[in-house]
Amino acid sequence: MHDLLSGLSLVEVSSFVASPTVGLYCGQMGAEVIRVDHVAGGLDYDRYLLTGEGRSLAWENLNRTKKSVALDLRSGEGRELCVALAAKVGQCVTNVPETSFLSHAAMAAKRGDMISLRIMGWHDGRQAMDFTVNAASGYPLMTGPAEWEQASAPPVNQLMPAWDFLTGAYSAFALLAALRRRDASGEGAEIRIPLGDVAIGTLANSGTMAEMLYRGADRERLGNAIWGAFGTDFRSRDGTRFMVAALTAKQWAGLVEAFDVESEIAALEAELGVRFADGDTPRFENRERLAALFQSVAGQLDWPELERRMGAAGTTFERYRTPYEASTDPVLVGENPLFGPSPDNPSGFDYPAARSFAHLGGEERGDPLPAPYLGQHSEEVLAEKLGLSSGAIARLIDAGTVRTSDKETQ
Repeated sequence: MHDLLSGLSLVEVSSFVASPTVGLYCGQMGAEVIRVDHVAGGLDYDRYLLTGEGRSLAWENLNRTKKSVALDLRSGEGRELCVALAAKVGQCVTNVPETSFLSHAAMAAKRGDMISLRIMGWHDGRQAMDFTVNAASGYPLMTGPAEWEQASAPPVNQLMPAWDFLTGAYSAFALLAALRRRDASGEGAEIRIPLGDVAIGTLANSGTMAEMLYRGADRERLGNAIWGAFGTDFRSRDGTRFMVAALTAKQWAGLVEAFDVESEIAALEAELGVRFADGDTPRFENRERLAALFQSVAGQLDWPELERRMGAAGTTFERYRTPYEASTDPVLVGENPLFGPSPDNPSGFDYPAARSFAHLGGEERGDPLPAPYLGQHSEEVLAEKLGLSSGAIARLIDAGTVRTSDKETQ
C-alpha cells in the first residue's frame, strides 16, 4: 500500500479479471475503491477454486483493499442507487455492457464531468474473454515444439490470462490520464477499452505484425528458444530444467564463462565464419549448434554446480519451477519484501499476500489489506457518499435492495 492516490475514490462494477485489476492497482496506491455487486454476488463471486467454506481465492485476491456494497441490481431502485453512487463519486470502472443500466449517458446525466471507463470484448461490441482473444491474436499457433508441422500442429494456450492483466494495467493508466485532464480542464470522459484491441494492438506494438507482413508468412515454431536472440532451456545431469538468456554482450560472456567453453566457441566460430560476440544475429541463426554445445556441458554437471557457476559468472538464468514450488520458494516469496503478513482473509486461509508492485525509495509499502466480505461496507458507503439516513438504509435492507456483510452466511 502506498498513499499516492489518497483522496481519490472510484466505483467499480465488474467481474472476472481485467476490470477488477483496475481497482486492485488503484487501491494498492491508496485510492478508495468501492466495488458494487449484486446482492447474490457478481459473476465471479464463486470463481473456481473455492475453499471448503465456499470462498473464492481468485475473488479474494483480485479484490484486496476494496470496499464492498451489495445492491439488488435487478431492481429499479438498486440500479438507481448504483448510478447515483457512481455519479456522486465521479469515476466508475466497469465491464457491464454499455446498453445496460450503467451507461455513460446515465451517469453523465447526473454529473457533467463524469469519467467512466468501460472494458469491452471487441471494438464492434462482440463478446470476448482472454482465452478467445488469445486465439485470435495468433500467439498460440507460434508456440510448441520446433519439430511440430506447421500445418497440423495444435494451438498451445497460455495459462496466465495475460491480456486480462495487460488490459487492467492499461485501463488504470487511462483512468489516471483522464483524471489528470479533468483536473486541468474540468472535462469528463467516456473511455472504452476493448480487450481484443489490447491483444491485437500488442501484436502490432511488439513489431510482430510488421514482421509477419514483411515476410508474408508465419515464423517457424522454436520450442522454448527465444526469438531473434540466443536463449533456450537446458537439462542438468540430475534432471533439473533451467532457462538461459543471452541477449547482451555481458550475458553472452557470462554464459560462455560459466560453461567454460571458450575454446569450443572459438572453434565453432572458425568453422562457421562468424563472431558470436557481434550480437543477436549470429547467435540466433546458429542457435541449434550453440544449444547442442551448451547442453553437452550441462548434461555432465549437476544443478548445484551449474547454479554456482552461472551465478558467479553473472549469467542470466532461472530454474523451472512448478507454481507450487514458486509459491513456497524462500527467495521468490519468503524473503521477498513484496509479500506481507496474511491479512484477515474472508476465506480464513492464511497465505502470503502481495503488496503494491511499485516500491518507492525510502517509503514503506504498508502491509497487504484484506478483501471485503460481500456487502461489508453497504451501510457505510450509502451513508457517507449518498447521505442516506440510518432509517432509509434500514428500509432498503428490509426490502432486499441492499445487503449487508455475508460473513456468517458461508
